[in-house]
Amino acid sequence: MADNREQNSVRSMTAFGRAEAIFESGIAIWELRSVNHRYLEPNFRLPEAARALEAKLRDILRKNLSRGKIELTLTLKTNSGETVGLEVNQALAQALLQAAKQVAAGEDTLPLNPLQILQWPGVIGEPETDPERQSATVLQAFREALQQLLANREREGAELANFIETRLVGIEEQISQVRELLPQILEAQREKLRSRLEEFSLDLDKERLEQEIVLLAQKADVDEELDRLDAHTTETRRVLSGGGAIGRRLDFLMQEFNREANTLSAKSIVTSTTQAAVELKVLIEQMREQVQNIE
Repeated sequence: MADNREQNSVRSMTAFGRAEAIFESGIAIWELRSVNHRYLEPNFRLPEAARALEAKLRDILRKNLSRGKIELTLTLKTNSGETVGLEVNQALAQALLQAAKQVAAGEDTLPLNPLQILQWPGVIGEPETDPERQSATVLQAFREALQQLLANREREGAELANFIETRLVGIEEQISQVRELLPQILEAQREKLRSRLEEFSLDLDKERLEQEIVLLAQKADVDEELDRLDAHTTETRRVLSGGGAIGRRLDFLMQEFNREANTLSAKSIVTSTTQAAVELKVLIEQMREQVQNIE
């Protein structure tokens, strides 16, 4: 996997990657787990033998990811299957035991504690291996695990994009319904106003009546809100098609969607537009929840 990989698809921040690679005295195992987070927050768990690689590993990670909380765990195992770590110098340990017995001969002393032997310089050491070859193996396995993580992020990201697209279609349907109903709504409100004036025997001149109708029409006019909702759906699709680190941009668009839906609800004068506003809010909230998982 090359660094600086081109990000041209939607990627989730929730994924898992695992890879193994063999070196001359054992095996390197990487496990990577990521969840959604506002920024890129890696947490490396490395054995001492690989601690010097952390800066290089962070650099590779930054070139491939921009957001997410990631746990990166490296395990080094010997060919026998035991974790690479402490190795006892048996010859030295036995020599120390014999020396201790000779010193303690004939004396009333407590038995020697094995931990005291282990604390002696040179008794515990690390398995001998070629550091450069081991480092190369660790980096190879890391890149493979990261590639798997990215593939899983992209696979889940595609599902998220499809989910959002379905909600965008639902929003467009609500917009279309409200547009179709607007002329009928305004005409019905005009007739309702005339009927009320007649009911109360109010004698308004024609000019005054038209002024009242104009005020009513202004209150119920949601063309601008519908136009902006249309624009937001178009922009959301454009952002999704571009891929890459788009989570923050999508989150901003969800806020704008909500703003227009709230205004539509506030301007509603009939049940049909109120219901449309409620349905819009449901669709927008469903999108917003999923957008939180997009890188």
